[in-house]
Order: sequence, then structure tokens, then C-alpha cells
Amino acid sequence: MQRARINGVELEYELQGTGTPLVLIHGAQGDRSMFSAIAPLFAAHYHVLTFDQRGSGRSEKPDMDYSIAMLADDTAALMDHVGFASAHIIGVSMGGMIAQEFALRHPHKTQALVLGCTTPGGSHAVPLGGGALARAYSTQPMSAEERGRALAEACFTKGYIEAHPEVIPAMIEARRQRPIEPVALGHRMKAAHAHDTYDRLPRITAPTLVITGKDDVLISWENSRILADRIPGAKYVLLEPAGHIFWVEQKEQSLSAMTTFLQAA
Repeated sequence: MQRARINGVELEYELQGTGTPLVLIHGAQGDRSMFSAIAPLFAAHYHVLTFDQRGSGRSEKPDMDYSIAMLADDTAALMDHVGFASAHIIGVSMGGMIAQEFALRHPHKTQALVLGCTTPGGSHAVPLGGGALARAYSTQPMSAEERGRALAEACFTKGYIEAHPEVIPAMIEARRQRPIEPVALGHRMKAAHAHDTYDRLPRITAPTLVITGKDDVLISWENSRILADRIPGAKYVLLEPAGHIFWVEQKEQSLSAMTTFLQAA
């Protein structure tokens, strides 16, 4: 692991593999460990950058207003720091919001774009997922067990949890190892709720893949359909059964779809 001061904030990051640069951008309550199942696989073919965003994981968590544009600019500055002039960009959930903004603000740095389980935001989008979101992403103090269980139940289908009962203990342990700070999460969720790229999506010029799970209760698959319809030439993949963390639940299918797309981009 390495650390760097980026736009005034200390960020922790990791580089793996060699080849074409690839940046993985995690979601609101996540950190770079969200990609532990797939980052090493991508690293067999790409130079992979994963990092804990401002307000996440082991990076600094300044008590200030955040925005999706700010987080996109942090990503661009970190790329500069590690020597990535441009890269393939994969963003999931709130990371997909950041990836949209990144492609709009830094088109010259965007070789190809993968938007996973995300939304354009604003009044044209299906609202974020109600009760499941409120429980799993609560900004109130919660124990690791409470938060880990709520996250697992929100992010995976019931069938997947029944077939893989280790998912809940693993999520609880992840929250013990990397506790959520409610104040920082509140800043990040406020930024996510303010996100709106709907009117600007046709300006995205990078080859784009939009991919999601049909059973996502946090960010409806319909939002991915909107993204694919608005971004010129975008490809669209709907996985089922799959919840929010589709790249774990449908690992082989999602990895195949993403690598096939990136190789052709």
C-alpha cells in the first residue's frame, strides 16, 4: 500500500500488474477492498490502480462538503501522481457516478468507461432504494455486526446469501477491519444524492459499457438502462440473478463482459 497527498487530502492506494492502466472506483460505503475478488484478475492483463477515496477506508476523512466532481478530480490527480496519462475507468455504485463525472471532466484521460450498478441521478432517474438504502447506509453509529449484516442483505440476493452463508460474516469482519465513520459517510451520501449527469451524458465520448444486476434493490437496473440510452454507442449488460455487488454474485459473467469490452475498446 502507498499513500499520497492529493488535492490536500492523504489517500491510500495500491498498484497491481502491468500493461494498459485501469482504474477501479469504489462505492459510497466501500473502499478499495470492494474489488478484492476481481482486481488481481484484472492485474493479469492491466496495470490496476485501486484506492480509498476521500472520506473512505484508510484515506483521510476531512469534515467538509464533498461533491462527485471533487471525487472525480481527486481520481484524475491520483492518476497523474502514479503516472497514468489515461486509463480504462471502471466505477461501481457511487463510483459509477464518479466515473461519469470523470469522463465528462477529463475526457482525454478516459480510454474506456465501465459503469456498474449506478445512476445518472436527478429527476429523470429511479430514486435510490428506500428502506434497504436507509438501513445499510445509515449515518447513525452502528456496530460492525449491524452494519455488516444490513449491507450484505442489501447488496446480495437472498438466494446468493442462502447458497453462500459466509457472505454475512465476511461483511461483518470487513466493517470491523475498516469501520465506517458516520460523519464522512454523511458527506459522501450527500454528494451522491446531489449527483445529476442526465443532460450531459450525450457528451461522453469514451466507449462505454453499462452493466448491472436485475435484482439490485439499492440502485434499480432501470437507471442503467437510462445511462445506456443516453450515452452515445453505449453497450448494456443486465445480469440475473444478481444484486448490487454483481461482480461477486455473477463473477464469471461480469468479468467476461468487462474484459471482452475493454479488449475491444
